[in-house]
Amino acid sequence: MAGEAAVKTLAQLLSEICPEFDFAASQDFLADGALDSFDMVALVSTLDEVHGIAIEGVDIVPAHFRNLDTIAALLRKYGVAP
Repeated sequence: MAGEAAVKTLAQLLSEICPEFDFAASQDFLADGALDSFDMVALVSTLDEVHGIAIEGVDIVPAHFRNLDTIAALLRKYGVAP
């Protein structure tokens, strides 16, 4: 249940960046046109601020931002338990 709450929070953060897109329905945010490189940087900044982490530049790659699961996995790498 805690994981679901973290994903909802992540979905809410994504909705602030692109409110017209249904992130829960997509398996590839980049291919579906929901996120671009500027959005990824904005999301990283938000995630850093919200979770008190510092995502390294080497981790800011499209593979980590394809869908809710890949972003949650990136957060786990930085000690944020979804």
